[in-house]
Amino acid sequence: MALLKVLLLLLVWLGVSVNSVVSLQKRIIGGHDCDDKERLHHVRLERSNGQRRPRCGASLIHPEWILTAAHCFKSETGWYNVAMLKVHPRTATQQEQVIVHDPVIYADHLPRHDIMLLKLRKEVTDVPPVQLPNCDNRLKIGDTVQLAGEGGTITGPNNERIRRPNVSSRLQCVDMQVVAVSRIEPTSGHVFKTAAPNKDICLGDSGSGVIFNDMIYGVISQGGLDYACQDPTFIMDVCEYMDWIKQTTGLK
Repeated sequence: MALLKVLLLLLVWLGVSVNSVVSLQKRIIGGHDCDDKERLHHVRLERSNGQRRPRCGASLIHPEWILTAAHCFKSETGWYNVAMLKVHPRTATQQEQVIVHDPVIYADHLPRHDIMLLKLRKEVTDVPPVQLPNCDNRLKIGDTVQLAGEGGTITGPNNERIRRPNVSSRLQCVDMQVVAVSRIEPTSGHVFKTAAPNKDICLGDSGSGVIFNDMIYGVISQGGLDYACQDPTFIMDVCEYMDWIKQTTGLK
């Protein structure tokens, strides 16, 4: 406590407000380090032009396929998209695969569905894929689901979002409650929403899986644009896309 007081006084002397310091101490998603035995299916998507830039999370759902958010893929001259597997736990030896296949993005009459499948260049044999949901048991309001990501863990003053947050040193997990069940949003597609006091996602967490009963029921799409912990998180409802997922990947 004494050390914290000294730090606060030092930062005030340097011109940093106490309000800023309090905000900077928060973990934006209010979460914790994921257990080393969970979320082995987590994938980090990066962009590279010789320099790496983490972009999103994703989930291995099949030895050759990962599931993520559609806005996580960007095609640009001089850049390529990379899937990093075995990023959790940190003791594992990470595997890198450059994405060479075109993304498969769900499309129908809506302007956009923020869900995408990416085919890996080669089959993964030493990472267990996450199980697909039991859609006979749909999520209900009040159900607790687990979100995760490697995005930033801090905010600026007054919970303002930081546009280029540092990547978390460890995969972060957080429990949130379902506050709205599946509905259609014109700019996202079929979503459900989650929220919890003082918990939220951050830039870089999009695309990561949302887990219920050890199965992937959702894909993180977006949260509030400017401030953390104020708006519900939009989650793509995997059950609404199961026919497409099975047809594309060959999963039963």
